Amino acid sequence: MTALTATNNTTKTETLTFRRGEVTDLYKLYCIFEETLADLVKRFGSSATTSWHDPEALERMWQQRRPLSEHLAQTAAQFWVAEHNGEPVGYARSIKRDGLFELTDFFVSPSAQSLGAGRGLISRTFPLEFDGHKVIIATTDSRAQKLYIKQGVYPRFPIYYFGRDPEETTVESDLVFEPMTNNPQTLDILAAIDADIVEHRRDADHEWLLDRREGYLYYRNGQPVGYGYLGINNGPFALLDADDFPAVLAHAESEAARNQREFGLEVPTINTAAVEYLVARGFHLDWFVAVFMSNKPFGKFENYIITSPPFFF
Repeated sequence: MTALTATNNTTKTETLTFRRGEVTDLYKLYCIFEETLADLVKRFGSSATTSWHDPEALERMWQQRRPLSEHLAQTAAQFWVAEHNGEPVGYARSIKRDGLFELTDFFVSPSAQSLGAGRGLISRTFPLEFDGHKVIIATTDSRAQKLYIKQGVYPRFPIYYFGRDPEETTVESDLVFEPMTNNPQTLDILAAIDADIVEHRRDADHEWLLDRREGYLYYRNGQPVGYGYLGINNGPFALLDADDFPAVLAHAESEAARNQREFGLEVPTINTAAVEYLVARGFHLDWFVAVFMSNKPFGKFENYIITSPPFFF
């Protein structure tokens, strides 16, 4: 644990400390996330509602997000908590997958953002010296963007959330849709597709997704040409041929309609095949826009849809 002390004009000593995060911290840290989200919504002038001032809604959302938070904590490369006078006021986590380092969480309570917690967290969690691909899916908050740019990552493209009440629909295609099972052969197929689209292997994330969502492999002439995950949350989707997105998304929307689920997707705007199809289908765009940031250009994100919620791509 490291500590910084400061004395204000009333001679009260305040201490900012940094320590490794633990799974037992997760609910308190989730509350910090909800507090910062509510503050962001207010500063952006949005009328969107959050769970922050509704204890029952906060608990419901925590139970939905808990498996993802536990996965990111248990597979983290770095996980740090900032405490002010012994109470958590911020946290950050990152994951390392093959040749990629991604900052998955970085949140500081609004009341503590002038204490230096953010700089201390990001310096511990997102090292400047990593030589591979460094990635953040960030908000458009200019203060955070400035801090990320100092860490050597730059905005590449925006990510929009597209959603609608699903209806059964079809798009003519020669694709074959096969449910995935969690086994070494499936992971090798997924790794081969990922090598082409996102340029790194990530078995830990696929195993988590396969246990939590309905995974599909897409075949053409007996050869795998893509994959996608469906459920309460959707994504990621990766296709070797972007022209297959209309058929794949029609299948995903139809499955959501049959299972009476809401349907939404986190779509890189450079994926014009998906964007054009979704707009034509009458999907609405959410007010919240994320930004994909990286230290260097890589990947084929015109062939990709991000994992939802977008804590990791």
